[in-house]
Amino acid sequence: MSKEQVLKIIQKYTREIAPELEDSPLEPTDSLKNLGIDSVNRAEIIMMVMEDLSLNIPRIELAGAKNIGELADLFAAKL
Repeated sequence: MSKEQVLKIIQKYTREIAPELEDSPLEPTDSLKNLGIDSVNRAEIIMMVMEDLSLNIPRIELAGAKNIGELADLFAAKL
């Protein structure tokens, strides 16, 4: 699975958790925090993506991601 495919999964779950972003273009440089998504919902998005990808990654390994593009990189590297 490519980084672009992982990014689409992150975008899908981000819009599911934050429906107000449905019509917003979610760019790889966007930070979930800057999109107005709180820490609880960020954790929920990460859990949903990990479940979708059948991954179990310690959350601390994902903490360094500054934006959804970097998060997609981290997930893609674990596949």
